[in-house]
Amino acid sequence: MQTALVILAAGMGSRMKSSKPKVLHDVAGLPLIGHAMKSGAALAPARTVVVTGHGAEAVEAVVARLDPDAVCVRQTEQLGTGHAVDQARDALAGFEGQVIVLYGDTPFISAGTLQQMSDSDADVTVLGFEAADPAKYGRLVVEGDALARIVEAKDASPAELSITLCNSGVISADCATLFDLISGVGNDNASGEYYLTDVVERATSKGLRASVVTCAEEETMGINSRVQLAEAEAVFQQAARLEAMTNGVTLAEPASVYFSHDTALAPDVWVGPSVVFGAGVTVETGAEIRAFCHLEGCHVGPDTRVGPFARLRPGADLAASARVGNFVEIKNATIATGAKVNHLSYVGDAAVGEAANIGAGTITCNYDGVMKHRTEIGARAFVGSNTLLVAPVKMGCESMTASGTVVTKDVPDGAMAIGRAETIHKPGFARKLMQILRARKMKRDS
Repeated sequence: MQTALVILAAGMGSRMKSSKPKVLHDVAGLPLIGHAMKSGAALAPARTVVVTGHGAEAVEAVVARLDPDAVCVRQTEQLGTGHAVDQARDALAGFEGQVIVLYGDTPFISAGTLQQMSDSDADVTVLGFEAADPAKYGRLVVEGDALARIVEAKDASPAELSITLCNSGVISADCATLFDLISGVGNDNASGEYYLTDVVERATSKGLRASVVTCAEEETMGINSRVQLAEAEAVFQQAARLEAMTNGVTLAEPASVYFSHDTALAPDVWVGPSVVFGAGVTVETGAEIRAFCHLEGCHVGPDTRVGPFARLRPGADLAASARVGNFVEIKNATIATGAKVNHLSYVGDAAVGEAANIGAGTITCNYDGVMKHRTEIGARAFVGSNTLLVAPVKMGCESMTASGTVVTKDVPDGAMAIGRAETIHKPGFARKLMQILRARKMKRDS
């Protein structure tokens, strides 16, 4: 059976105290709406519909970037979750299959849980959880093996409030059934809203079967404030650390390592303390990422060593057994097998050849104020300390620069470039100058 997703992303989230729509706030470098879309994508949905409202244009731009095939529809009036889902009716016209309703501010519903919902043979399936503190959650009223109805906390009786099986809001049903049930939902409740949850009672009144799939409470965590956003980040990071270690990665100090939503570390990677992985990082087997490194948008090859205190920016690509040391920044550059950039250097928009050595203080001068230019350094080249390579420029294989050289034209294979001013000595001048300066200081201070 085909599956479609309807993701509700219309809420304002006023407790975020932000001009940015709630669902665009990040957890692990991915907007909340992106987490919901990523979970749902595991089902390979035939259609994805996102219902927007507050900040619709901004949300729609992000959705289009994350999934160009997703369709966005707008809920211009905030009349409840049932009304929000109904906005997807036209976008799902002609669709035959199951619809799963998710929420853009609930990032942790797992693909496994959604698969359980997809596998359910009930007419309507609701995702529930046992709450440690039910508080204001809607309650799932079960009679035998069937779900009879969902009661919002503000509409619940004292007996219903004692129920600990709570509603996550996630629901699935056949497309035609879902919209037929929504058509009969009213707003005779404390909020005057059209509740999606009312489709359960309508389903049972029509002789249809409703059921509950349960998951861990942590999966249903919704984000409505900065405090909850921070809590969600902590939940994600803890899970990511455990997953990495379970898969064979060593984290020297797990609590200090931060992952992105898409960090990919192979077995036998070693990660030191206080390492931050931004989006788009892959690290291969045997690599060592030492303390206080920051990586984003890069690839680290096998048996490579990075850091401490190194930064790999987008486009950095390190081949096997490369070395990038302390206070080195690599951006949009390839570092070939066995090449070394051991300390205090910037290598940007460049290609460093196999077994080349980049001395301390080397800078590829890649930007002329308007455009970026590339530097090419050949295999087994030796770049002396404090060399400036003014791009576009090439150093040939087994070429060399003398320390302090400014390279402004190509260096042939095997040649040595020397580009620095001659040192001139002035005997006795240092003592004389210091005497003059001290005399001026005494006069000024007197």
